[in-house]
Amino acid sequence: MTETGRTEAAGPPPTEAITATATADVDAFGPRLMAPLLIGSVLNPVNSTMIATGLVAIGHDFGVGAAQTAWLVASLYLASAVGQPAMGRLADLLGPRRIFLCGLLLVGAAGLVGALAPGFGWLIGSRVLLGVGTSAAYPAAMALLRAQSAATGQETPRTVLGRLSLASLGSAAVGPVLGGLLTATVGWRAIFAVNVPLALIGTVLALLWLPKTRLTPADGARERTARGMLDPLGVLLFSATLTTAMIFLMNLERPNWALLPAVLVLAAALTWWQLRRARPFIDLRMLARNRALTVTYLRHGAAYLIIYMVMYGYAQWLEEGHGYSPSHAGLIMLPMSAAAAVCSLLAARTKGIYAPLVLAAVLLAAGSALLLLADDATPLAGLLLAAVLFGLPQGLFSTGNQAAVYTQAPRESVGAAAGLQRTSQYLGAITAAGLIGLFYGQRATAAGLHGIALVAGALSLAVLVLTATDRALRTRSAALT
Repeated sequence: MTETGRTEAAGPPPTEAITATATADVDAFGPRLMAPLLIGSVLNPVNSTMIATGLVAIGHDFGVGAAQTAWLVASLYLASAVGQPAMGRLADLLGPRRIFLCGLLLVGAAGLVGALAPGFGWLIGSRVLLGVGTSAAYPAAMALLRAQSAATGQETPRTVLGRLSLASLGSAAVGPVLGGLLTATVGWRAIFAVNVPLALIGTVLALLWLPKTRLTPADGARERTARGMLDPLGVLLFSATLTTAMIFLMNLERPNWALLPAVLVLAAALTWWQLRRARPFIDLRMLARNRALTVTYLRHGAAYLIIYMVMYGYAQWLEEGHGYSPSHAGLIMLPMSAAAAVCSLLAARTKGIYAPLVLAAVLLAAGSALLLLADDATPLAGLLLAAVLFGLPQGLFSTGNQAAVYTQAPRESVGAAAGLQRTSQYLGAITAAGLIGLFYGQRATAAGLHGIALVAGALSLAVLVLTATDRALRTRSAALT
């Protein structure tokens, strides 16, 4: 990411040069533009959650427990945490259309690897490849929308951003249902195989409908200097820091304390290197100055730590602790999808974002309190209500934080900014996977669920304080009303 007001030596981003054909449409943000973007944008969230109701079956087939299958969750999030800002940076430099297409090719290949995996290690490799491939769509979509806005002179409608949020949110919430149905009817391998046709459809639509960029001599110079602007050492240090931290978090039951100094050393090296770079992978100086954007990242990551901890932990407990089948557990999670979709649509049509985000934090706290009361005798109505209480804030946080990032980020690097938003989300998910392994061990129990609920409740209160005291959100909401 680059600082606000800073211009790159190689000239303006190629995404600003949208062809006249693409901008001649009556509706510059209509179905032809949005269809491939929406298909691409669902791939990462649906893959992140679809595995939730397949973990037990995968564990039984390969003879591993909950602590080991949690790596299937964490590996995708680690790859996505690094891949999202990297792909966003590439989209800003080389054009979002080509990065979008490259990501779809990786998704198709990852689906084949997972569907044919002969061992558990192959599944982890497939999830890493999925994380990298699916990371291209969201930042590329945000960059394309900003470019389309610049080319047409029309500001991207809030409802268009809402559609991206809804696609991501709805697919993430539907994921456990789809995963449960596929596991119960075809087998867990279908969770991976479904990516192949989705990637193929997305590729065809992107080739047909996504606007091309008009190449200029300045664009050629930009591509020749892109390697230096990508900061490969920064990417490597960032990846090493996250990987070491993830290895520590994934075994909290028997933590390897020697890893913590390694994390601190790598983080210090990353900070030192990023501050020395004119065009760093993560612009720490900009984040220090842009407090509003930094707080948005922190709020988004903390909220999704809670959401993912409950989404995965609750789904596993419904199967192992309450005795439901994968398909039934997925159906119990379905109200989360419906609630998230409704709130996403409503939030996209509101002008302010402060009140919805405060309400979302309150709902997270209420849902956490309800989970503290859940046990083997909890009736179906109570189980469904818990799913709803975590679906509502998911929709509010997704749409509200996305709108905040779109307006708070530097205009010339919105792709990288959108990628970092997802990175904050996936850092929360990686931590959530580690906490699930700590509380459940080899089997999901009511006591473990209550431990998850206690942590979720404490974090919900912290998110509430962080949101309620954010003056930038109040100022933006007042300006929009």
